Amino acid sequence: MNRSFLFVPADSERKMKKAGDTGADALILDLEDAVAPEARPEARLMASEYLQGRQNVWVRINALDSEDSAADLEAVIPARPAGIVLPKARRAADAVALSRCINELEQQSGIERGQTRIIVLCTERPEALFTLHGYVDATKRLFGLSWGAEDLSVAVGASANRDEQGNWLPIFEMARSLCLLAAAAAEVTAIDTVFTDFRDHEGLLRYAANARRDGFSGMLAIHPAQVDVINAAFEPSPAEIDRAERIVELFEANPGAGTIGLDGKMIDRPHLIQARRLLERRKHTRNQ
Repeated sequence: MNRSFLFVPADSERKMKKAGDTGADALILDLEDAVAPEARPEARLMASEYLQGRQNVWVRINALDSEDSAADLEAVIPARPAGIVLPKARRAADAVALSRCINELEQQSGIERGQTRIIVLCTERPEALFTLHGYVDATKRLFGLSWGAEDLSVAVGASANRDEQGNWLPIFEMARSLCLLAAAAAEVTAIDTVFTDFRDHEGLLRYAANARRDGFSGMLAIHPAQVDVINAAFEPSPAEIDRAERIVELFEANPGAGTIGLDGKMIDRPHLIQARRLLERRKHTRNQ
């Protein structure tokens, strides 16, 4: 189970070395926003070296329509990353084009086709919000969808993306919801965006708990101190586990039932599906 995805600047040997001990379920070596353009050639080499023999390490490349993306991919695909994080996508066709590029590089590197997965940051450009249905059956490489508020803020000219209480303003809450719905429609992992105030652990815990409540399976992190908080928030509580086990047991004991009473309330098949998902996520977490 991937609860936490920690961004790590690919041009910092020190930060990459420390990242492996943070407890993050996955790392994302960043060749985009965290690296100055002039530092990218060296960062690509460092990322390629770091990837050797490591599991569940992803790479965020530069936008597919940039001058850097091809060089990013040529440098890191031979080192067998878990996948590529694609920023600033305009539509699902960008993920399809990325998949074709990966096909060629996997073949050249003797890597089994399809091994390299894709996560798309699907709301960073305004036009992308009108095409999110396109991710359904777009490419088998698609692992998940996430979203971002900062680039979208710049694109629409917003001076802020949260209100005084820290809640998303309507346009950004809409982008978050559309990302979640698009991931559900495409049957891929929904990953919530970063919580930028890395010193506010209580705020992060509330935000991450709400993300799990809403249906996200994991969350992006920008600082090692956020990892434990995110992992804890996405871990089911003992009470949730107990209730899920009881729901599954009840339906197994009554295989023909459509609805069953539990604790004075009626539950039905959607509750059973949710219970099984929760127990499956817990099993994956324990096996990591």
